[in-house]
Amino acid sequence: MTPQRNIGAGAEAERPEYAGHYRLESCLGSGGMGVVHLARSTSGRKLAVKVVHAEFARNPEFRGRFRQEVAAARRVSGAFTASVVDADPESGRPWMATLYIPGPTLSEHVKRNGTMNVPQVRRLMAGLAEALRDIHRVGVVHRDLKPSNVLLSEDGPKVIDFGISRPKDSELRTETGKLIGTPPFMAPEQFRRPREVGPEADVFALGSVMVHAATGRGPFDADSPYIVAYQVVHDEPDLTGVPETLAPLVRHCLAKDPADRPTPDELMRELRSVAASYDTQAFIPAQRPGDGPAPETAGVQGENRGEGGGQAEGKGKGKGKGKGKGKGEGEEQEQEQEQRAGKPSRGRAGRKAALVVGGLGLVVSGAFASIRSLSGDAHPPPKASDARTEAVAFTAWRAKAVGKEAGMPQCSYGAGKLFCARPGVVFALSPVDGRLLWRHSTTTGITSAPPVFSGGLVQPCTGGDPRLRALDPDSGRTVWERQLPTGTTARCVGGMVLLSDPDGTVTGVDSATGDTKWHRGFPGQGAPAFGSFPGDSKAYAARVSADGSSTQVTAVDPRTGEMRWDARLSGRLQPFGIEDGTVFFLSVDRVYGEAKAVVRYDPTTGATRRVTLPVALADAHATVRGNTVHILAFGGSLEAVDMATGRRLWHLETSVSRGSPPVTDGRLVYFTAGDGRLLAVDARKGTLVGQTRALLGADSDRVPGAPAKPVVVGDRVYATAPDGTVFCVDGRTPSAW
Repeated sequence: MTPQRNIGAGAEAERPEYAGHYRLESCLGSGGMGVVHLARSTSGRKLAVKVVHAEFARNPEFRGRFRQEVAAARRVSGAFTASVVDADPESGRPWMATLYIPGPTLSEHVKRNGTMNVPQVRRLMAGLAEALRDIHRVGVVHRDLKPSNVLLSEDGPKVIDFGISRPKDSELRTETGKLIGTPPFMAPEQFRRPREVGPEADVFALGSVMVHAATGRGPFDADSPYIVAYQVVHDEPDLTGVPETLAPLVRHCLAKDPADRPTPDELMRELRSVAASYDTQAFIPAQRPGDGPAPETAGVQGENRGEGGGQAEGKGKGKGKGKGKGKGEGEEQEQEQEQRAGKPSRGRAGRKAALVVGGLGLVVSGAFASIRSLSGDAHPPPKASDARTEAVAFTAWRAKAVGKEAGMPQCSYGAGKLFCARPGVVFALSPVDGRLLWRHSTTTGITSAPPVFSGGLVQPCTGGDPRLRALDPDSGRTVWERQLPTGTTARCVGGMVLLSDPDGTVTGVDSATGDTKWHRGFPGQGAPAFGSFPGDSKAYAARVSADGSSTQVTAVDPRTGEMRWDARLSGRLQPFGIEDGTVFFLSVDRVYGEAKAVVRYDPTTGATRRVTLPVALADAHATVRGNTVHILAFGGSLEAVDMATGRRLWHLETSVSRGSPPVTDGRLVYFTAGDGRLLAVDARKGTLVGQTRALLGADSDRVPGAPAKPVVVGDRVYATAPDGTVFCVDGRTPSAW
């Protein structure tokens, strides 16, 4: 039975006005544990807030289960789930707030639009396989994957409701005599030995979900949950109507023995062999003629036990397990190369224990931090001198990781090459095929910015290295170097390296020769962290006043150290771009650091224009082209603002937990997600038009705090991923990524 939107007066009557600081506006759905509400934060951000039923709030078992749900949801990356924003499991009415994801559940889609076609089913299967890999890698078993727990968002399916999930280190056990789950989507072992359910049960559920997507029913179908349970344990699945190309994979997922089921990684490899390039367009199809617009509550985020069951009675003893499975990074890349060469893929090599999640945060400070890496948004197409790039037909590529340490490479383009930095190494790649041209070891394990091509040499201004080096772009050998005093920072700007000492003295060093050209200080800037903008020769420093009420901005000629202009502007400002000599800033809140407005300053006339954003945006990054500013915030909110008219052009929720600074070529807006996906959004319409697959690698429990910005060169888009690889895709055909 599909979930019902009208949950009746009972659930509505018990709705509180607030959960924590979040105002509850309307009911999205109800389940066995609680009610899910559409809510808004103080800044106006939409959230989905689950509040435990009042009758269960007094039950220690349900409180324990809810605490476990919050812990499990927090472990999993927001790329494939609804990111947890806040929670209070100890309040009188325990609650959890997640990002609101627009879009219907799979159950609602099938009911409203009918079954999915073959490409849609294939994309859904690939997306859910990625999601399960992410969930299992942090040691969580979902245990209730079903159509009503799959949200169809624009950037792929999201798995929600971890109400009965089990972290492998959980101390909470299923009660003897109770089987918790939804029978049509439960694995045989969930009926036989519910305390020994591992990640293989989620793969079985995935197979059942795929049958539902393709046929509108499950592989085991009966009116009674007890008959369904018998069929799941003893009968063969009914795959009538499942696409022939996918039926063997679905049957493999529905194997009775957990050991015979594929891992999510194996599913993704098999799907690549089924279709070498399945696209990743929006999962939400067009409505049928006569259908009205989907209501705002289409994205029901929360449990809904109406689809088959709640709790099914049964018996089971034993101890719970939480195994995770996955291939190593090198093995997966080797198998990809074999498939490209036409060799058969190898079978399962064995299982790996799931990784326990660990956080990797990156704290950035300073008003100019958002533009510390300023190699440009979109580079022009290669000139005639770059004959090799022009002459070779486009081929997408993915380069193997360079360097032993983990880290997402930071890259830039120059001299017909791609220059990248990763902790412990700087390297150059051919932009045509990703071939490694050279590598140069460094002594620092920090990579805060990509290398810069300046003065005809490569300047690895990576941060933290006590020795400043300039490298030959063709060989990677050191041309010149100089020792930096303790505490001195280096910024490569306009053919110069600007060294800022702790006492505020700035030294201008010629990028080509390493010779010192000038020394001076800049009043009011302290030890400035300079940055620059594409198409502009000046270096800029910004310093916020002690009380946060104003920002002093200084523009300098990096060749001479001469101050071009200096202005004190109202508000806490972060520069992010320049157009026709006009500088653009984000105005951020003094307390929370949320972007509240976009500010444009013309240094020639002193005129300032301020456009207030409809909703404050946390951890925002921006880019400008012409009069249009694109802003990407934490949680995936992407805004387009027209500075000429002062109005918002469009808004898109991408559901990316944390994204890179956006880049635009005027046609598309590109940015990278923390899991390594490159996403493309139509700059005019604000619709998602393509994305690549996630590339987390072996260290999937370590997600970068600041994903690297993609590089656009003509029709080519270069991006990097947490597994250490660099890849190139065709910007003309994002739907084929």
